[in-house]
Amino acid sequence: MTSLDPVIKCESVYKIFGANAKKMLNESNGNVDAKVFQDAGCIVGVNNASFDVARGEMLVVMGLSGSGKSTLLRCISRLTDATAGKIFIDGQDLLSLKNNELIELRRNKMGMVFQSFALLPHKTVLENIAFPLQIKGVKTNDSISKALEMLELVGLDGRENYFPRELSGGQQQRVGIARSLAVEPDIWFLDEPFSALDPLIRKEMQDEFLRLQSTLKKTILFVTHDFDEALKLADRIAIMKDGIIEQLDTPANIVLNPATEYVRKFTQEVPREKVLRIESVMDPISTESHLSEFKVSKDAIIETVAERILNQEKPIPVIDTNEKVVGIVKRSKVIQVVFGNVD
Repeated sequence: MTSLDPVIKCESVYKIFGANAKKMLNESNGNVDAKVFQDAGCIVGVNNASFDVARGEMLVVMGLSGSGKSTLLRCISRLTDATAGKIFIDGQDLLSLKNNELIELRRNKMGMVFQSFALLPHKTVLENIAFPLQIKGVKTNDSISKALEMLELVGLDGRENYFPRELSGGQQQRVGIARSLAVEPDIWFLDEPFSALDPLIRKEMQDEFLRLQSTLKKTILFVTHDFDEALKLADRIAIMKDGIIEQLDTPANIVLNPATEYVRKFTQEVPREKVLRIESVMDPISTESHLSEFKVSKDAIIETVAERILNQEKPIPVIDTNEKVVGIVKRSKVIQVVFGNVD
């Protein structure tokens, strides 16, 4: 994922809560010790965060409660003002915007989904989805037409006249997602959107979310405390602790090459086959004519296709999104990844 043209760019962003936050930050010359600040009555939410998010990329920010992940998202959406640093949205200095400019940016470029569904109980599903469009001044017929389109996109067509109380938790969250997409945002902020759902519905929503992203290709900042969720969804993962980004990398690199002891503890129980893609274990195309008829995508997670591969005696062709063969994968390589070296 290239960052040559980042949609989001953060440079040394700090968010410190407390009466003397700015004074202490200036005196520290950017070297913030959370314990020292805490003893002085300040709480460090974000500590020197610098990173880019490329167009169409899904960056998942994860960490335990109090790590600063939600605070970082709120700074980038400017629901909270950063104490110091620079934040750019499509090259525009977010922190320099006046209130009316910020409102306009949020209305036209940003979509937000939070853990609480925040649906209006007295409005139907359709009315809830159309509401942000009507706030923007879109004509009623046009807003209803767009809301119906979003309803179908998230798989809730037929429920347009239901009220929120008549929906399951997963269905309510789909309405929240549809509502945030109705304004056609360039950037999508999601803060623990599935954590209130039970495990089965949560998995369904993750699958649905991946389907939507494959179609919409939004630039996404997704916050979660669930490492498995991060591994499943992310193009890249930023792992936070005490306001600091401990590591920002692809899921595979975080699992294979943890940068700190804290990150290693997150990753030590994660099976490699859950994060590595076929592309990472494939061999170059050979002249072998005896290949399996079964083909596998280079982007497939090894775990999802391992059983089929292990049942093939011949090397398996690996294809790209255009169905072009770009390599081969052998059963022995998959065995090595799943079970370790076998003599």
